[in-house]
Amino acid sequence: MSEKIPMTRVGYERFVKELEYLKTTKRREIADDIAHARAFGDLRENAEYDAAKNNQAMNEKRIHDHEEKLALIQIIDETKIAKDQVLIGAVVLLKDLRNQDEFTYSIVTQDEANFEDGKLSVTSPIAKGLLGLKVGDIAEIKIPAGILKYKVLKISR
Repeated sequence: MSEKIPMTRVGYERFVKELEYLKTTKRREIADDIAHARAFGDLRENAEYDAAKNNQAMNEKRIHDHEEKLALIQIIDETKIAKDQVLIGAVVLLKDLRNQDEFTYSIVTQDEANFEDGKLSVTSPIAKGLLGLKVGDIAEIKIPAGILKYKVLKISR
């Protein structure tokens, strides 16, 4: 895995903060859990100790994975991205032409995506259908549930 991973500045900062949390706070919490479980005595039949050790192993794996990924992250220079088109890093105000609802999506990298927060992965069907559009353009996006029709009302960064 040596391919660069594009990420917005905000996503990068969140990623670094999560890594720091895993290496400090989470490690301390797990160490406390292990110490607490050891106090119960015989470790061979101590389910709390086994669970704490498994939690420790999973945390160390996540730290390792994050550190490997961190070396491959390339922060997207948003100053070089067109501001009048829907591209990665854009915040898009859309109107659903079926029910006239308006809503906003941010187009982000796959690692930053969180649908509940309105952050769509650039690889998602909806984001793919919006890429390259400008204000006033209409997107017809085929999804498993049917076809979505959106009008682009505003693009910002």
